[in-house]
Amino acid sequence: MRDILLLGTLLTDLIFVTQLRMLFVSLRNALPSLKTAVLLLVIPCLVIFVPQVQAKQKSQANGQKKIAIAVKSKPVAAKSRTGPRARRAVALAEVPAKASFGQLAGLHSASDPLDLRSSVALVVDQDTQEVLFRKNDQAILPIASLTKLMTGLVMAEAKLPLHEMITISQEDVDTEKGSTSRLAVGTHLSRGDLLHLALMSSENRAAHALGRTFPGGLNAFVYRMNERAQSLGMRDTRYVEPTGLSSRNQSSANDLALLVGAAYKESMLRELSTSHGREVDVGRRTLQYNNTNRLVKNPDWEIGLQKTGYISEAGQCLVMQTKVAGRKLIMVFLDSAGKLSRIGDAERVRKWLETSPISRAGASTRSHNG
Repeated sequence: MRDILLLGTLLTDLIFVTQLRMLFVSLRNALPSLKTAVLLLVIPCLVIFVPQVQAKQKSQANGQKKIAIAVKSKPVAAKSRTGPRARRAVALAEVPAKASFGQLAGLHSASDPLDLRSSVALVVDQDTQEVLFRKNDQAILPIASLTKLMTGLVMAEAKLPLHEMITISQEDVDTEKGSTSRLAVGTHLSRGDLLHLALMSSENRAAHALGRTFPGGLNAFVYRMNERAQSLGMRDTRYVEPTGLSSRNQSSANDLALLVGAAYKESMLRELSTSHGREVDVGRRTLQYNNTNRLVKNPDWEIGLQKTGYISEAGQCLVMQTKVAGRKLIMVFLDSAGKLSRIGDAERVRKWLETSPISRAGASTRSHNG
């Protein structure tokens, strides 16, 4: 009986192996047909999708090439007058970290006959108070380091001893914008030197130290700044600190023209603000400071008083007392787009005044007030 069962098992195994061999032979014979079927399915997919992928890759490559060309082309225009580092700085200045208050308010959409880059501009005859040019002159905006002109005026009128030594302290370090300074904590300089650096080179720690060491302290100094502004009729102006780093220091072009007129009466402010440069001894080092306004070294300009300013909220700013075409003028430029554009705007105004008698009469600008 066991032999019969064993024989049956062997026959079953033999049948299974035979069926497997037949299946293997069938698959082997059908393999070419399967390959053909697979190819028939895959080839149309390749025909459809590969060109699309290639086209997308080509489009991305062209886009990257255009961006690279655009980035390279920006500084090329300035090649004739500046070096490579300066060209990169100009290109970066054209794209501010964030929009200024003037940009957010849409002030740059206002047109003017001189195509100025400043959203706010004002040109006034200093003797007659005749307005020769105006653009958004009533707009109230942050004024950045133009603030230091009022800081200087308060200091000049206080008549504190200029030889008195003042020490830069941790309180003078900028916590508003995180700006740097070459005046390290512990630096000893005279009040006169600090005032010089604040007006000529817009030194923030110098300006803050002047306010901090004012009789009564910083709060008393800021109070005096606002009190003096009100006495000058600067109704649109408010100060919260003496450097201009805060965007809450705000004014209008009309008010700033009043400030320039008042500051111009102080001979010390005229001298310090237009100084070309100054060396100061700091410990064992000698630091060279230069004027932030390149026009003071330009022989084509006769500048009696000036101040520049910049924070991102204010844009590039410039105020000046100057003489053009035989007239003593006060110029105000606020919220200019681009590091060198405030200088370009001043040049445009000067050439316009020198070449157009009608323009000098102010007839063509009275309606352009934004």
